[in-house]
Amino acid sequence: MSEAILNGVTVQAFVEDEEAFKKCINEYFKDLDVNGDGVLSRSELRKGFDSLLAVGNDAGNTKQEMSSLYDIVFEKFDSDHSGTVDLEEFRSEMKEIMLAVARGIGNSPIQVALGNDSFLMKAVQHEASKTQ
Repeated sequence: MSEAILNGVTVQAFVEDEEAFKKCINEYFKDLDVNGDGVLSRSELRKGFDSLLAVGNDAGNTKQEMSSLYDIVFEKFDSDHSGTVDLEEFRSEMKEIMLAVARGIGNSPIQVALGNDSFLMKAVQHEASKTQ
């Protein structure tokens, strides 16, 4: 974990840099695609979001509630209802999530603790590389 200062503009600029964002998404997708079949199964996507959604479990959610939450997330990503999430579906949904985060943060800088490989940390690193 590292501390960083970011705002919505930082996140939005990262998403709008198609080359940088696509590279980051492709790497993350490849890491999640454990069996290498080019699509994410429900369990592969769940593993990818375990750390993010585990925060919600601190609120005392039951296993059934958490399972329902994972199902909702998977259904949102699986836009063609094929039962798997392909790279384009993953990229599209992650773009929407990141832009929603950018809108939520707004223009005021905030200090946050971020995982070193998180998408938000990638946005901070992207901004830093552009100012050098």
